[in-house]
Amino acid sequence: MVKKDIDWSSIGFGYIRTDYRYSRIWKDGKWEEGGLTDKSEVTISECAGVLQYAQTGFEGLKVYETKNGDIVAFRPDLNAQRLQSTCRRLVMPEISTEDFISALDELVRANLAYVPPFGSGATLYIRPFIYGCGPVIGVAPSPSYEFRMFCTPVGPYFKGGVRPIRIMLSDFDRAAPHGTGDIKAGLNYAMSLYAGEMAHKAGYNENMYLDAATRTYVEETGGANFIFVTRDGRKVVTPKSDSILPSITRRSLMVVARDYLGLEVEERPVRFDEVEDFAEVGLCGTAAVISPVGLIHTKEKDILVPSGMEEMGPVLTKLRETITGIQMGEIEGPAGWVHRIC
Repeated sequence: MVKKDIDWSSIGFGYIRTDYRYSRIWKDGKWEEGGLTDKSEVTISECAGVLQYAQTGFEGLKVYETKNGDIVAFRPDLNAQRLQSTCRRLVMPEISTEDFISALDELVRANLAYVPPFGSGATLYIRPFIYGCGPVIGVAPSPSYEFRMFCTPVGPYFKGGVRPIRIMLSDFDRAAPHGTGDIKAGLNYAMSLYAGEMAHKAGYNENMYLDAATRTYVEETGGANFIFVTRDGRKVVTPKSDSILPSITRRSLMVVARDYLGLEVEERPVRFDEVEDFAEVGLCGTAAVISPVGLIHTKEKDILVPSGMEEMGPVLTKLRETITGIQMGEIEGPAGWVHRIC
């Protein structure tokens, strides 16, 4: 397969239209047979559930070309399971894990020319989503839905590559207790946009959100989980909360830290007043893998992370190198982590 004529090393984290996407419709209580389409636009009722009541959920995962030329995805079964959880919470029909992975395989094989080459620093980002496309005027679930999956080649999530970023403590709440913070619903991200724009205008890359109930404990950012390293470099800590999205990258990193690097791992509530005691702070997620944090701005003071603003700290560096090595086929990962597409 001849690759598209794209300068892979210079693309950012943005949308580039590819040739095909996958679509499948649910109506009359069942899923119709799905398939590929070359149409990148969708046509829906002005009264569609997604437009009236934000009935939509999505996922994000990446596809890689390995050193030996295989095309693989990283733990797509967990993306399918998380999307199912989102669908249950938003009263939408679930797509089975088997059908999710089948759609992924079909989509990627139809767009192989857009898979960035090994070593380019770019990847093929996959965006699966489900939304209410049928008309609904009363507050109720939509009568029909579309499951759709498209792909686009992307570069680094943060401009400038893997360098420490500056974040600020937000005055806003990301998610309420017993709310929707633990699912990947579009409405959660819409609510983070205003606070995100405020952070950007103030010169910061992201927000740090605290728990809405007490504003005592660290939750996450608008789109990534936190990961902390203790001063002695021997323990990796991540916040635990029912309103945090269960990041697949974060869960994988904890396994890598314990089983590959021999570190102690701990998932627990993390008080905000503990943050300045950690040696390294990072954001982790599908898009960025790990982005180091060098500074956290609050109204009272700036918290300067000991690892600094020049480069990623040593423990986060090892974690990132190991997990990307597994994703790229340079390091053998745990059974079932790497799904070979072709």
